[in-house]
Amino acid sequence: MRKNEERRRGLIDAAIEVLADQGARGLTFRAVDAGAAVPAGTASNYFVNRDDLFTQIGGRIYERLLPDDATIAQSRTGARDTERYLELMREVVGRVTSFPSGQLALLELRLEATRRPALRAVLTERIRQDIDINIANHEASGLPGDTTSVLVLYLALNWLILERLTLPDLLTEEEVERVLVAAVRRALIT
Repeated sequence: MRKNEERRRGLIDAAIEVLADQGARGLTFRAVDAGAAVPAGTASNYFVNRDDLFTQIGGRIYERLLPDDATIAQSRTGARDTERYLELMREVVGRVTSFPSGQLALLELRLEATRRPALRAVLTERIRQDIDINIANHEASGLPGDTTSVLVLYLALNWLILERLTLPDLLTEEEVERVLVAAVRRALIT
């Protein structure tokens, strides 16, 4: 397998776009090569098989969804109250929905994970890490709420994001804001 990390990331990023646009059936090495604008056969030099490609997509999506250092630093400032928590959740929803192909590809990966044990293991481990990091950050933040609050918001906001990406005309911006406010306030009741 080739070691050019920049090209590998470019191929995986192209694969994310293919997966989001065409679904799992459309995710072929040929489609990835075309999406990355590289010569035919390039993807097959970087990935052993489609299972390998699926699992590497799962890891790369989360790399791209992580907040940058400035966002992390900014999240550690300000009041430690419900309103601040709400601001942070707005940032999360905004950041995640600004990478729509990543979220749609992740949905495709989750469906594929029901049939691919190796992919299920990768996603389970990666998503569990994400949840654990969110819980640890919350516990260290001094914000209101507890571990259950983090889990409730994780689940509720993921579905809100899914609705915004897959059925963008379903909820108005005002409804999205009301749901976000209600989810945060209700999750913080302990």
